[in-house]
Amino acid sequence: MDPFAPSGIKEFVQNGVDNHNIGVTGHSAYYPVGFYVMDADGSVLGGLMGQIWARWLHVGTLWVDERVRGRGHASRLMMAAERYSIEKGCTDSFLETFSFQARPFYEKLGYRVFGTLDNYPEGHTYYYLTKHLVTSKPKSAREKKSYKRSRVLRSG
Repeated sequence: MDPFAPSGIKEFVQNGVDNHNIGVTGHSAYYPVGFYVMDADGSVLGGLMGQIWARWLHVGTLWVDERVRGRGHASRLMMAAERYSIEKGCTDSFLETFSFQARPFYEKLGYRVFGTLDNYPEGHTYYYLTKHLVTSKPKSAREKKSYKRSRVLRSG
């Protein structure tokens, strides 16, 4: 038992899984995803981190500082990540969220629940959501405006 094993050991194990997955599926293209919101001084106000593999975007983390929430940053981050993933050949996206986090937000963006883990943590639910990207287009005028502005947040 070593929860703080050196990174070399962790990478070796992860590479073993990755190589197995590539061998079985034939999908070797992998792209890390990282989009961030920063103020004029370079302070981080939010971000989205995830990965692309097997033509799927996995949104692992989305966070916006409470001081600047409600200004469309999270929507722009999601749209930028989706647009980038489509450019990389993705057709679908998935993510997870708790009942005390952002399920309604994701559903407004077109995500739907496909699974739940009840009572995790006790008294709450963990949701698994997915969205088909190819046919997903902004519907409202606000979404269209955010979608157009999302290009400035390109991942490197």
